[in-house]
Amino acid sequence: MLIAIIVVVVIVALVGFVIVGFNKLRTTDIGAQEALGGIDVQLTRRADLIPNLVETVKGYAAHEKGVFEEITQARAGVQAAAAGDDVVAKAAADQALQGSLVKLNAVAEAYPDLKANTNFLDLQKQLADTEDQISFARTYYNDAVATLNKLVVTIPWMFLTGMAGVGKREFYDAPEGQQAPPTISFT
Repeated sequence: MLIAIIVVVVIVALVGFVIVGFNKLRTTDIGAQEALGGIDVQLTRRADLIPNLVETVKGYAAHEKGVFEEITQARAGVQAAAAGDDVVAKAAADQALQGSLVKLNAVAEAYPDLKANTNFLDLQKQLADTEDQISFARTYYNDAVATLNKLVVTIPWMFLTGMAGVGKREFYDAPEGQQAPPTISFT
């Protein structure tokens, strides 16, 4: 009788451990997915601000057509990347848009009246706030991925990854070349 009780307790404990481990892995994976969604929200917000910024600048710098076309293409790339789950594609699209915004700001520097325009200043502030939020969202995502990746490769959780359908995720790394300042040429 005592042996039967011990066996039942061990089985219940083992089943409980599997349930807890499964749920822990799944909720951590969902947290990483939500964090990636947070990056998408901020990238989309930035992409939505850009047409207003471009229209404000266009009135002052109509002859800078190439910069505006580059921004439009980069914005479309961010929107396309936000629709998918490819972290590398999101980072590359983010980098392309960031580079085109640097060029747009360089155009703005050439027009002192534009720099004093209240619409332009307000849009720049909103864009700067969005950049801060994107940075926070990237950090939050990478923290969530680090937590998940630690669970996936450590005992005892690693034995439950197949059952939970959870695996390692990619970090949101800066694309190659983002560390160097972009070069700007209006020729």
